[in-house]
Amino acid sequence: MSSFHLSTFDPPLEVPELVIDPLVLRPFALGDLAMVGAAAVDPYIPSITSIPARYNPAEGRAFIERQHDRSADGHGYPFVIARAEAPTQGLGAIGLWLREIESGRASIGYWLLSEARGQHLAAVALGGVVRFAFDVLAIPRLHLFIEPWNIASQCTAESVGFTQEALLRGWERIEDEQRDAYSYVLLRTDFRP
Repeated sequence: MSSFHLSTFDPPLEVPELVIDPLVLRPFALGDLAMVGAAAVDPYIPSITSIPARYNPAEGRAFIERQHDRSADGHGYPFVIARAEAPTQGLGAIGLWLREIESGRASIGYWLLSEARGQHLAAVALGGVVRFAFDVLAIPRLHLFIEPWNIASQCTAESVGFTQEALLRGWERIEDEQRDAYSYVLLRTDFRP
C-alpha cells in the first residue's frame, strides 16, 4: 500500500483517463459543450454545480475552462463520464476535490444527464474515482454530501462502500436557501473493492 504525501498534489495536476468498464472517465474537452448545454436545462444540475443556468456557448466554454483551471491550480480532478464505446459523448461529470487535502481528506461530487440516470453508471464512475483516490493518490478519507431527498444518490454512495456519517443541518446554500446534507464517508483502510 502506497503512502499519503502532500507533494502528490503539487499543481499542476494531470487528470488521467480512467477506464472502468463500461465507462471511461476523462478530462473535459471543448467537444463537451453539448453535454454542458444539456446539463444547463436540467432542473437540478445548475443549482449544485457551476454549470450556467442560462446557457450560451461562451458560458459553456467558460465552464470547461474552469475545469481545466481546477486541475492546473491543484484544486482537484474533474472528469467527464462517458461510455467507453463513445468516449467523446459525455453523460455527466464527477470530480475529486482537494479543498481539505492537508488534513488527508477529499470530497467527491457527481452528476449525470437525465438520459443516463437509472443505469448504475454513477456507481461505476464513483467506484473508479474511489480506486484512483485510494490506489494511486493514497488519500486516507473520502467524503461526499447528499441532500436527504436524493435517495438515488444515497444508494449510489452506499453501493460503493460509503456509510452515512451525519446529518449536517444547513450545510450548503442551494438556490438561495440553506439545505441539509448527509455526510457520507469512506476510509481507505475500510475500502473493499
